[in-house]
Amino acid sequence: MSDPCLPECGVARFLALLNGPWATLIVRELLRGPHRFTELRDALPGISPHTLTSRLRQFETHGIVIRTAYAEIPPRVEYQLTPLGEGLRDVLNAMGTWAEAVPDPEPDPEPETIA
Repeated sequence: MSDPCLPECGVARFLALLNGPWATLIVRELLRGPHRFTELRDALPGISPHTLTSRLRQFETHGIVIRTAYAEIPPRVEYQLTPLGEGLRDVLNAMGTWAEAVPDPEPDPEPETIA
């Protein structure tokens, strides 16, 4: 999402900012502390570098993540949550608590065999 205009409705705004599964999982990883790009990529098997870059840039644009480039050789860049991003901790904890309360589906009964 590259459009900086966000909906006024809080739920719609949240969904616009954290759309798709990768966005929430990136935040989950950053809640553990600052990460380098490769650390995030390795922690999220299946995410493409393009998607990770896009999400991190979106988060930076909206003040959720801060990107710090260190003047070192080789260059080092770290991403960490801003205080606004840290505010997502309670949201993700609530999501996890809710999801754990959802019962697993009952297995399908075994089909009867005719002898």
